[in-house]
Amino acid sequence: MDKRVCIIGAGPSGLAQLRAFQQAEEKGIRIPKVICYEKQSNWGGLWNYNWRTGTDEAGNPIHGSMYRQLWSNGPKEGLEFADYTFKEHFGGSIPSYPPREVLFDYIKGRLEKTNFREKIRFNTIVRDVKYESQSTKFIITVRDETLDCEMVEEFDNVVVASGHFSTPNIPYYEGFESFNGRILHAHDFREAREFRDKNILILGTSYSAEDIGSQCWKYGCKSVTVAHRTAPMGYDWPANWQEVPALVKVKGSEAFFKDGSSKLVDSIILCTGYKHHFPFLPDDLRLKTANRLATAGLYKGVVWNKNPKLFYLGMQDQWYTFNMFDAQAWYVRDIILGKISLPSSEIMHDDVLKREIAEDALEDDYACVVYQGAYTKELMDDTDYPSFDVDAANEAFFRWKKAKKKNIMTFRDQGEFISPIDGTVSAAHPKAWKDELDDSMENYLNKKI
Repeated sequence: MDKRVCIIGAGPSGLAQLRAFQQAEEKGIRIPKVICYEKQSNWGGLWNYNWRTGTDEAGNPIHGSMYRQLWSNGPKEGLEFADYTFKEHFGGSIPSYPPREVLFDYIKGRLEKTNFREKIRFNTIVRDVKYESQSTKFIITVRDETLDCEMVEEFDNVVVASGHFSTPNIPYYEGFESFNGRILHAHDFREAREFRDKNILILGTSYSAEDIGSQCWKYGCKSVTVAHRTAPMGYDWPANWQEVPALVKVKGSEAFFKDGSSKLVDSIILCTGYKHHFPFLPDDLRLKTANRLATAGLYKGVVWNKNPKLFYLGMQDQWYTFNMFDAQAWYVRDIILGKISLPSSEIMHDDVLKREIAEDALEDDYACVVYQGAYTKELMDDTDYPSFDVDAANEAFFRWKKAKKKNIMTFRDQGEFISPIDGTVSAAHPKAWKDELDDSMENYLNKKI
């Protein structure tokens, strides 16, 4: 095969695409020349923790939003690779809510046993992507920050796997410029201990708001106040945690809210989401979408309708993650290999509309889980990605949702989740999450295996 394929990003989605090609090659199929560009010095994307904030060594915006004390906020049984189980990687059963370092080790584990790391060019940032209609090729300009030079290369296909949790959406409120404390976005949150004995205000009700607040509470902040624009999260929070209506303004160290209440706070953490941001792409190739399950402009959630030689992975709002990325990557691979033929542009356009209409009809989070599980299965059914019990994965998500509703601070203490891949039953973590202050992989695995 003479094709050349560019993958942008070596996070979970980019690694899924590399794995898909590696599996095809292992089966004796000739694959294209694949080059993956990764702006960081290691693979893993957001799971590759970096203490830095602001800019990296080369002056580029820091990509990662990972913080030290993060533990999985969903059961691992809902994200397990169908071709590489947790039991296979770790040699035994582990609990369902592992810390970041453990998940990072799992993500990279299946490719560490291959030579596909050699296909990744680290510390290389994609500057510009152009499509030439005459040659039907993509012309890509990249900068190798280690060698301090630019290069231009030509590709037949491009897979954008750079994620959408790295460019923060930052709102402004009256008084921010004179606030007598620290204001930061979740993107720059790194260490919960920084906020010990502090009164913190969190803006937003996303997963990051929920988890960053929980981490700060766990490591000894004085109080947590969460301001919401539409509705509170509504969990049974600890005594020093409260939810209030939207922030109106701040003055000095005092925050004023829509209901007329106010509170003195030391720090404000903006958990206000992220933008789909692709500065290296021109408008005719650039995805512009809200954070939703049915991504605008993408046939089957992956093929760029305006140019079907371009693909996007992992751009949906997500319940499923790693295994959905796999299903997408296998589907994209088979299009590139000519095993899947694309329909007419009209059918591709209608596919997006039908998915949006179906999503708009969903009534609750449980329906959203089923919707995305069915989407993942739809892609798997068209490829040789190993099948797994999607209904069982859905059940893991349902149980997780119910446990959070019962007690938001103890849901990670659950055990007896069943792997939808190999039937392995997880044990409960031997120490309550709120009391486990050592999140290292060494500490975690010494207690489990």
